[in-house]
Amino acid sequence: MSKKSDREKQIKVYDSCPHCGRDLSPWEKVLLGVDRALTCKHCWYRIQLEVTEKKPDKPADDKSRPKDKAV
Repeated sequence: MSKKSDREKQIKVYDSCPHCGRDLSPWEKVLLGVDRALTCKHCWYRIQLEVTEKKPDKPADDKSRPKDKAV
């Protein structure tokens, strides 16, 4: 069983255009994986990957910084 990072599991790079079925070149697959958007050279269909990345929760109060106290 191969181990994949969370990013590799979330990003599904197409092997061919979902609109016309033309095979994507290896370079186009790399560009699609990095940019998450590519236009098919055959039918001009805009291929976009929907990636849901988890955003870290913003702490409500940053207690690591000392607060200024009025004297």
